[in-house]
Amino acid sequence: MSLRRLIKFITAFTLSALFSIISFSVLTMATETVNPSLFAGKEYRLIGPWRGGRAAAVSGVIGDPLTYYMGNAGGGVWKTTNAGTSWFNVSDGYFGVGTIGAIAVSESDPNVVYVG
Repeated sequence: MSLRRLIKFITAFTLSALFSIISFSVLTMATETVNPSLFAGKEYRLIGPWRGGRAAAVSGVIGDPLTYYMGNAGGGVWKTTNAGTSWFNVSDGYFGVGTIGAIAVSESDPNVVYVG
């Protein structure tokens, strides 16, 4: 092994070990300083479409940070106009299949949505 390769190996190994030690230290400090009572009143809840299933495709409207379309593996195409707080189905009655694998919003006309 050449001297240059050996120096690169030692440097990479040293940096890797240093990063691991720092990461472990930061994670250890973070878990020790969080008060568990802050999360005592929290509960899991469903957000998004109740029948949506696994999201397979997502696309947003350029220039509108609140409007998105989502294609689901088992639930058609859904739209939100409030950044995901609520969703409504826009595909019922239009598609013969429920599984959506690709979705895109036209850049020139946000009313045109391509679905596949």
